[in-house]
Amino acid sequence: MRFTAKRKILAITALSLSACGGNSAPPPLLTLDGEKPMVIAHRGASGYLPEETYEAYVKAIELGADAIEPDLISTKDGVLIARHDPNLAYSTDVDKHPEFASRKKTVSVDGEVQTGWFASDFTFAEIKTLGGISTDAERPQQYNGLYKIVSFQEIIDLVKAKSKETGRSIQVYPETKNPSYHRALGLPLEDKLIDLINKAGWNSKTAPILVQSFEPGSLKEMRKKGLNVRLIQLIDADDVDLKTGALTYAAPYDKPYDWALAGDKRMFSDMVTPAGLAEIKTYADGIGPWKRYIVSVKGTVGADGKLQDINGDGKINDADTTTLAPGSLIADAHKAGLLVHPYTFRNEQRRLAANYKGDPKAEYLQFLRLGVDGMFSDFADTALSSRADYLKEMGR
Repeated sequence: MRFTAKRKILAITALSLSACGGNSAPPPLLTLDGEKPMVIAHRGASGYLPEETYEAYVKAIELGADAIEPDLISTKDGVLIARHDPNLAYSTDVDKHPEFASRKKTVSVDGEVQTGWFASDFTFAEIKTLGGISTDAERPQQYNGLYKIVSFQEIIDLVKAKSKETGRSIQVYPETKNPSYHRALGLPLEDKLIDLINKAGWNSKTAPILVQSFEPGSLKEMRKKGLNVRLIQLIDADDVDLKTGALTYAAPYDKPYDWALAGDKRMFSDMVTPAGLAEIKTYADGIGPWKRYIVSVKGTVGADGKLQDINGDGKINDADTTTLAPGSLIADAHKAGLLVHPYTFRNEQRRLAANYKGDPKAEYLQFLRLGVDGMFSDFADTALSSRADYLKEMGR
């Protein structure tokens, strides 16, 4: 990990004072601004309750998250709602509503053919009759259908009320989801989002909001139209080749979809080069990379050339891998003046490399020690506990 020159001098000074027995100051944190890393509740407390529901956001705030994250899509009548996918079949009980059976259809979302029910065919009032469901079979299922979908305005109101009630500044971290898809439907997201942010009185760098997107065009458009909040460029990939640890790229996770539509040959991997980071700095304040760009994983290949099921559970997943040496992305991004907020940290054993020994805190601590500025987590309480341990070891 490289220090900036100023922070390197501060660190050397602190260590010298300590060695001499003088009044020692704790070493500086490796974050871009020297402040403690933020904990972002990914889709709310999604490890415990159906994601992106009002109750999931309330619980995330109660757990102590610094920010709550909604993905924004549009209803037929232009209301921005919190859902990860335009296809409501993935995260709601829409299939249990016979009154909407006739709306099931097959469409292409960012080049991916999907069958289901799509938010753009429903009014906000109709969507309010649906209940959210857990999208992970290993997570609690007893709340499925009980909690309703919320609008972004309702999230703004919640954050303002809870900030006043708790006396702490709770942030909101919305994403424009599938912006090109929505624009093609005549339901563009950007103007509506800017309008809601302006009405909230949050259109500034110091406001309790960050806006993210996988599509550079969406962020650039909002900046051009006068949105002054912190913007974050998300960076994806398709998967990891567990035989080598290299990231793989397959549509629609190979590049931003607006690049695909424009015939741009570049991929997400081009964003993490020094030149790519410098370009991002011209319109955004940070990056939200998939965590494998920072620390990748690799499996064990047997004599037969196949990946080995190390833990003998009959499946090949992250639990059968070990981590590789960290790359230079955090240092490179910081050198470019960009924040780094990787995603997504989760507690399930199948998602933890074997050398973390089943302890999700071991993964958090590795990334915290590398200097991330924040982390998207489905389990904000685990992330906060890990941060507390990290700050303690840093003398904070």
